[in-house]
Amino acid sequence: MPAVAALPDRDRLDRRDVKTLLLAALGGALEFYDFVVFVFFAIPLSQLFFPHDTAPWLAQLQVFGIFAAGYLARPLGGIVMAHYGDKLGRKRMFTLSVFLMAVPTLGIGLLPTHAQIGMLAPLLLLLLRVVQGIAVGGEVPGAWVFVAEHVPARRVGFACASLTSGLTVGILIGSLVAATINSRLTPAAVLDWGWRLPFLVGGVFGFCAVWLRRWLSETPVFQAMHARRELASGLPLRLVFERHLPSVLLSMLVTWMLTAAILVIILMTPSIVQSAFHVAPARAFLGNNLASFALALGCLGYGWLADRIGYARTLLLGAIGLLLCSYALYLDLQAGAGHFLALYALTGLAVGVVGVVPALMVAAFPPAVRFSGLSFSYNIAYALFGGITPPLIGWLVKQFGVLAPAHYVAFAALIGVAVALRLRGRDVADG
Repeated sequence: MPAVAALPDRDRLDRRDVKTLLLAALGGALEFYDFVVFVFFAIPLSQLFFPHDTAPWLAQLQVFGIFAAGYLARPLGGIVMAHYGDKLGRKRMFTLSVFLMAVPTLGIGLLPTHAQIGMLAPLLLLLLRVVQGIAVGGEVPGAWVFVAEHVPARRVGFACASLTSGLTVGILIGSLVAATINSRLTPAAVLDWGWRLPFLVGGVFGFCAVWLRRWLSETPVFQAMHARRELASGLPLRLVFERHLPSVLLSMLVTWMLTAAILVIILMTPSIVQSAFHVAPARAFLGNNLASFALALGCLGYGWLADRIGYARTLLLGAIGLLLCSYALYLDLQAGAGHFLALYALTGLAVGVVGVVPALMVAAFPPAVRFSGLSFSYNIAYALFGGITPPLIGWLVKQFGVLAPAHYVAFAALIGVAVALRLRGRDVADG
């Protein structure tokens, strides 16, 4: 794994670094909120954007299909924006990505419904969702590269983890906003106008994030490459395929672990515990909020640890912890869920190991093709494994019982263990 090159020659974060991390994490939280809030309002959207005589299950399936389209569009946005990020600069793409998220989010909040414009309504909803996917495909890897290239080499782990923590906060904000709107408004009011509020607010905050990012500067790494004329010639992605395929494979494997942990433990478990273990909805979502909050803290903790004991050792410890906590959570659920809230929060903390994943990927590619290599690996792997995980978990539960989600996360954690062992002795943070 190549070392992180051309980073600021300092050991500590200065005030400018802290400002960069705060603005990047805030923008990432708002952008991820815009991306995920869609799913929290799937039911009213299914009723408003499809004909009234459509079966409820079919309308919801169609809305979830539109939601999934955002994930399928992520690789396109990631590859295109990463290309120009390696050619023209990180900051331009970092600002463009949040702008591309703010526009469609605001647009969804202003969309006419099926009752007003017919089948054009779901088509416009799909189009705006695809633009959201393009935006987030460039935002997440772009943000990791941006903050990693701003901070000292021995603080890259914490910098990337703070960004990942911010993305997690975005999911938590979306969940809390949805809970507040549904508790304060009647179902009729939500259908009438309440569903628009989270999108309108998200769009406005997105434009605020665009304005805030104007105050960020280009990364020192890109400035140095530009000054020395070391930018990639030709297509950066082509150079990635020609010279860095092992790094692509490594990045895709750790992304698999990240995807399994986030999707299964954070996003799918609230539904699983209700359907398979008969946990009350209120308790299920309380546990999810606790786990999401613990995840945000866990990302910071693992990022801090990675800068002190090395990325590979941190990944090894974290992956083992994720495996053990996942089994503890699901075994407790099988035994009656007596410690559900505490174990779900603990497992959320263990999922924080995903905070070290972006630092590993940043270090895996040289600066000239870093954005393209990281973005391609992460977005393709996330689209692939994120697409197959939900139906695969459903099939595994039918075949192997209610512990199947824990088995799947444990398998992904073992992949993380294997990567950590493979990287042992070449740890970036060990110097």
